[in-house]
Order: sequence, then C-alpha cells, then structure tokens
Amino acid sequence: MSTLELLVNINNEDKTVPFAVERCIPQIEKLVDGIVERLSRGGRLFYLGAGTSGRLGILDASEIPPTFGAPFDLVIGLIAGGDKAIRRAVEAAEDSWEGGWNDMQQYGVDNDDIVVGIAASGTTPYVIGAVKESRSRGILTACVTCNPNSPLAAEVDIPIEAVVGPEFVTGSTRMKAGTAQKLVLNMITTSAMIRLGHVKGNKMVDMQLTNAKLVDRGTRMIMDEASISDYEQAKELLLTHGSVRKGVDFFKNQR
Repeated sequence: MSTLELLVNINNEDKTVPFAVERCIPQIEKLVDGIVERLSRGGRLFYLGAGTSGRLGILDASEIPPTFGAPFDLVIGLIAGGDKAIRRAVEAAEDSWEGGWNDMQQYGVDNDDIVVGIAASGTTPYVIGAVKESRSRGILTACVTCNPNSPLAAEVDIPIEAVVGPEFVTGSTRMKAGTAQKLVLNMITTSAMIRLGHVKGNKMVDMQLTNAKLVDRGTRMIMDEASISDYEQAKELLLTHGSVRKGVDFFKNQR
C-alpha cells in the first residue's frame, strides 16, 4: 500500500471502534454504579494490566486528580513489572498468576474497593489471578477486554467486552483494542466523577491549578458562574481559595 492507502485503511478500521464500545454501555453502566456506591463510602478503584493495557490504566488513573481534584489514591493503576514497565517491557512479568494480587497488597485492598482488570486478549495471568482472588474475597470485580468469552471475563462480576475484531497489523492490540479500552476507561471514570459531584454543568470545577492555562480557564469559569466582570478579581478568588468551586462559593456567601 501507499502511505495514503495505509492511512485510509487504518482510519477505516478505527471507525468501527466506537460501535464496539456502544454495545458495552449496559455493562459499563453497572460498573459505574458500583464504583460510585463504593467510592462514596471510602473505597478506591484499582486498574490492573500488562503492556499497553496496563499503561492505559495508569494513564486514566493519573489524570483523575488534576482533572477532578480527587485524591491521588482514589484511582490506582498497576502494571505487570512495576513502574519501570511503563516505559520498557518487562519480560514475563504478565505471566505471574500471583503478581497482580501481590502488587495490590501494599494498598490494603478491602471490600469497599473495586478491581478492574484490563487485557485486550482476556488471557493475561497477572490480571486474571488478581481479579479471581479479589472476587473470592467479596471485592467487586470487572474487566475491559476485546475478545469474547475470555478466561478473564469468566472470573469477574461485570465483564466489559468491546469486541473490535482483527487488528490492521495482526496482534497489535495497541491499535483498535487500545483505542476501545481508552474510550471505556474515559467513560468509567468521567461518569463516576460527574456522579460524585466533581463537575458542575460540564465544567471541571474541582480541577487542580497546575499551570497558567488552567488558572486562566478557572478564572473565566468563576467570572461566568459568579457573574464577575473583573478578571483580576475572579483570578484572586481562584488563587486564594484553590478551586473554582471554593472561589464561587466564597463569593456567593459574601453577597
């Protein structure tokens, strides 16, 4: 194929992914409701995966604190082989049936937590062993996989199976499968954070002010929400109180 043909055909394959995810919405709904219930009573959400799947879980977990102002230990991503595997593959780490559960022990996982295994193939021992042990202890378990009727799906309470079909490059699950997993994880945590009140309207009112762009965005949110025309006044409210929500609440309580 020419470069153009390659790109067009990859894009055509990618277009099928949202439809595969759409068919999973009833299962995603069950999981989100279970997550909201448990996080509301002090639980945490754990993602476990290997390779691309593990990296996607860590990516989603790492974006929750800055986006929604949630604690850093509310959503926890674990990858076979540890943090060094985020950048470089660790051979055979995913083949350990005990590895996932062992990695969770430092966090004192209990029945208020949720464990979600991520594996495109649905056959990764690191993930299957962790969800199986978790489920046996009464912990809510789910999975995000891209193969139907996988061993992983058989071991969880809520299986999410986004069946995307063969990859453009055979076996390269960083492509359609990875895209499907990313979409599902976005849906899970975004919906849960909205349900838990971290979003007002469609605005990230609890976001962390980690750079100038976000300070500017937060300032303009306060101007809009509190009907303040003075940019500097709104910015001072934001920086003094640390979030859009707290700045608006303080302003409204002073009126």
